[in-house]
Amino acid sequence: MARILYLLFALAAYLLFFGTFLYLIAFVGNCPWVPATVDRGGDAGPVGLAVTVDLALIALFGLQHSLMARPGFKRAWTRIVPKPLERSVYVVAASLALILLFAMWRPIPGIVWSVGNEAGAAILWALFGLGWLTVLVSTFLISHFELFGLAQAWGHARGADVAAPAFRTPLFYRHVRHPIYSGFFLAFWATPQMSAGHLLLAAGVSIYMLIGIAYEERDLISTFGEDYRSYRARTGMLAPRFGRKRA
Repeated sequence: MARILYLLFALAAYLLFFGTFLYLIAFVGNCPWVPATVDRGGDAGPVGLAVTVDLALIALFGLQHSLMARPGFKRAWTRIVPKPLERSVYVVAASLALILLFAMWRPIPGIVWSVGNEAGAAILWALFGLGWLTVLVSTFLISHFELFGLAQAWGHARGADVAAPAFRTPLFYRHVRHPIYSGFFLAFWATPQMSAGHLLLAAGVSIYMLIGIAYEERDLISTFGEDYRSYRARTGMLAPRFGRKRA
């Protein structure tokens, strides 16, 4: 019975994540069919207060996302949370942090740039879509269902352990070490109209991602050793590195 309950919890966590991910696209893209976006909904109030609240929301998401991903935290956390559910609980916590950001975000008026040319705007929207597509495809390249906790619960339900991590560089990963983050950079910055609030969100998330990459690469070196050091030396972090021979 416990195995079935674990699997149901993991499935619910995955559905929560996927719904939150879709809302994030609409939130950043200012889609009119959702109640609140980066530039619409919420009580803006004084600019100073809005900036403070928004930065706190970004910081809360960044702390949760980074802290719970560290190996030391996982070792301590799995003394409380069953190991097959550790990733699913992480996914739930990350989704709730984003939902809180959606609910509490305070739009900040002011236009930083606006692209009136139709062709230019279309290119930026295409890059916006390409960014989100890159994020999603990249998760499947490394193991989408393990990344979001379903594989661990499914393996536990079948009485099988998830295989130990193996160093692989499929497709995008042959040229870029962190294509998921590359996709997010595109998605957050590619917009025909950049408001002050959108700029704050894009900059805050970008700073978090750069800090997160540093910690993540430290963990990857600890796990894969010289294989990852060699890979890092010959590939770009967020964009392809041209002019170097690849192993």
